[in-house]
Amino acid sequence: MTGVFGHETPERAQPVSGSGDHGALFGISLQEVVDQLREAGCVFAEDEAGLLAEAAADRVELNALIVRRIGGEPLEYILGWAEFCGLRVRVGPGVFVPRRRTAFLVALGASLVAGRGHPVVVDVCCGSGAIAAALATRVPEAELYATDIDAAAVACARENLAGAGAVMLGDLFSALPAGLRGRVDLLVANAPYVPTAAIETMPREARLHEARATLDGGQDGLDLHRRIAAEASDWLRASGSLLLETSDVQAARTADLVSRAGFTAVIERSERFDATVVTGTLS
Repeated sequence: MTGVFGHETPERAQPVSGSGDHGALFGISLQEVVDQLREAGCVFAEDEAGLLAEAAADRVELNALIVRRIGGEPLEYILGWAEFCGLRVRVGPGVFVPRRRTAFLVALGASLVAGRGHPVVVDVCCGSGAIAAALATRVPEAELYATDIDAAAVACARENLAGAGAVMLGDLFSALPAGLRGRVDLLVANAPYVPTAAIETMPREARLHEARATLDGGQDGLDLHRRIAAEASDWLRASGSLLLETSDVQAARTADLVSRAGFTAVIERSERFDATVVTGTLS
């Protein structure tokens, strides 16, 4: 479900094909688990029941997982992973859970650097590293870098990008090697863009369990967009591109601040993913 500022419940992961028949789960029927989850308000109760069963080693553990889910803990934190662009992305408590809509940013980014040899790609505010990991599968020849200010997110990102890219702890560009200045082909960011006052309107799972810093974009939601746009030109090569995920209602303002930073800005919209991305190329 998506709201005014792109709020949505994280995409529910799907059971792995061929994971087995969970008609009876350690002496508990699958329908019993489904009924408990549905009563607690889980929209995708059947899928979640199968995933919890897959994750549990025995009945005691399954019961514990069910209790956690009924208590409102995000499924992704219980499983330890989220599905994104066909990948199982490692996530831990408090780390931002990648949303389905961000696949649009990945598709745009991959199309911009395809065929460029060994493009340099940077993901700032990387969270779990989901965007960079997805780009690595689509542009395997890319030289990937990712940064985040949160140590827990960086730990997840390093696991998700093991062997595919470098992950650094730090505030936006400050963590990047100085040698990347002027060499970056693609700079992507799904930085927090929810206005502070709007956080209370977000789904309970996000509002209560994801770290506030992963959601809060300041008074108008654009604080980080301003900082990224202002510094991006120092890192991009002349033919490089900046991609910022934003919301439909904020898109014009995001595009304006990108333009003011010296870029030619274009608002890209996907009905399929219900997603909005502002792209910027140096003017």
